[in-house]
Amino acid sequence: MGPADDLLSRLRGDLHAHTTWSDGRASLAEMAAAAEDLGREYLAVTDHSPRLRVANGLSRERLRAQWDEIERVQAERDVRILRGIEVDILGDGSLDQADDLLSRLDVVVASVHSDLNGPAEVLTARMVGAVSNPHTTVLGHCTGRRRREDGTWRAPSRFDAEVVFAACEMFGVAVEINSRLDRADPPPELLLLANEIGCLFAVDSDAHTTGQLSALRHGVARAAEAGIRPDRIITTWPVEDLLRHAARRRDRAVD
Repeated sequence: MGPADDLLSRLRGDLHAHTTWSDGRASLAEMAAAAEDLGREYLAVTDHSPRLRVANGLSRERLRAQWDEIERVQAERDVRILRGIEVDILGDGSLDQADDLLSRLDVVVASVHSDLNGPAEVLTARMVGAVSNPHTTVLGHCTGRRRREDGTWRAPSRFDAEVVFAACEMFGVAVEINSRLDRADPPPELLLLANEIGCLFAVDSDAHTTGQLSALRHGVARAAEAGIRPDRIITTWPVEDLLRHAARRRDRAVD
């Protein structure tokens, strides 16, 4: 068994998936069933936050309503369904949802979706601000690069990766290894840098359909190629260890 196969066998969960509550194309129940069929132990439902209107981001009222559906679907499933959100990182580095709701979530994936081509120093400050927020669990698709339909790539955002990854390491925020082939984010050189700095990682699917949940194998291959140890990938952790890690970060908001 090679390193990638070994790592794939160790994966327990997926911390980034969308449903029809925002811009996904499968219902919450369908995504949970598909994750269970793939042998996942847990799946975080991370639909978008309010200001990403183009993706039907969830208001606080809709987010709370989604929790009720999670409870209903959970009663019929063995896979652990985690309350989550992919929350926008705003211009000042704050997160696009109220703290009282973020504190009740299991997983918070913080991502930049706006002003991707802004000055490097501004984007660096935004990302460090989000990473230092005690509610943040994962820094999502950090460069924002994406392959277009014609095969060309949208240019990655410019930021000081050493500063951002050092903040991730300091605050215990996982750098997402986004498994989608049209993202493959971070690119290899940044993945190596984050590993060298000592970051935690989360191999996630960023799935918007049930079929995309199996994309984790692509992220695993990239993690193995970068030489990342399995114990530093939080999606290999048992769910209770993951939740304790997130809870310790949230406790900093109270201290």
